[in-house]
Amino acid sequence: MCIFGLPMNIKNTISQLYSRFRNLILYGIIGGFCSALDFGVYTALCYFDIMPYLWANFISIHMGIFTSFVLNRSFNFKVKDKTTQRFLSFYTVGLTGLGISELMLYMMVTKGGWNEIVCKFISIEVVALIQFVLNKFITFRKTHN
Repeated sequence: MCIFGLPMNIKNTISQLYSRFRNLILYGIIGGFCSALDFGVYTALCYFDIMPYLWANFISIHMGIFTSFVLNRSFNFKVKDKTTQRFLSFYTVGLTGLGISELMLYMMVTKGGWNEIVCKFISIEVVALIQFVLNKFITFRKTHN
């Protein structure tokens, strides 16, 4: 039997894959939104020469961190206890990402002479993967009472 034009076994497989990778999928969607916010703010600050690229990165990443925490806490991991502790953990993970991003940008832009916008895009991809793992297993792990 077909539902929505898909055989039942394909629908079940998709459902099982979604259930298994739900956190990763939602983290990717939320992360994509927050990365777009980060990238947009960074690009505007650099393009209009409002501040140097490393300061622009500092500001834009902080905007992404705060937005990402609220969205992941509410819609993805759905863990609402210990908000202050979880935020501090999430923020620490974000600062780790900030450090990696700042180092990558410095090495690629200042030392390598690459375009700061291209380098920001590359750093977002690397940092997002590292932060997913840290946040899933540290910040948003379920506590057993």
